Amino acid sequence: MTIAVQPKVYVVDDDQGMLDSTVWLLESVGLSALAFTSGQAFLQACDARLNACVILDVRMPSMGGLHVQQALIERGINLPVIFVSGHADVPIVVRAFKAGAHDFIEKPYNQQLLLDSVQQALSASVAQRVTSQALRDVQERLDSLTPRERDVLLPLVKGCTTRQIAERLAVSVKTIDLYRSRVMKRMQAQHLPDLVGMAIAAGLVDPLNLR
Repeated sequence: MTIAVQPKVYVVDDDQGMLDSTVWLLESVGLSALAFTSGQAFLQACDARLNACVILDVRMPSMGGLHVQQALIERGINLPVIFVSGHADVPIVVRAFKAGAHDFIEKPYNQQLLLDSVQQALSASVAQRVTSQALRDVQERLDSLTPRERDVLLPLVKGCTTRQIAERLAVSVKTIDLYRSRVMKRMQAQHLPDLVGMAIAAGLVDPLNLR
């Protein structure tokens, strides 16, 4: 699956004048903007593969910004959302941030403030994408392990010695050394701390309960 290199900024606002001015501002600094006058139209066109963020108006007819944000979450689309609103109140702001909003900016907005927020959101999108891919890679390696290799992996990353693992599995130390070597190779870990980090990232072990 190919991910577009050029970052995109989705702009969703039912106010055509505000929509046009926001698109112009973004394009004036070399950003590519995709404009929508409704949440439904945006959701139909939204591409989760893009390096992108969303500038989303809170109050729109039919489907408001908070509902659009919820729809993104339900679809598993993790794009940074920057809310803009001329009628923001505390409960709306709280709801937006609790649902993971990147920023909340009041209209009429300061142009540089919006641009700074967009750049930060795009950087966050790249970082999230890199992290997600790394986790998928780790999970694929874990899935490639045999049941016996997983039996060795878990006590190994929890701090057990080779002899302790051998006694637990009722096999020889030499056999555990062999399995340990296989686990390190399959997981593409150069050193034991690398393996521990992968296990923590994959949620296999609690970092606070390691020996």
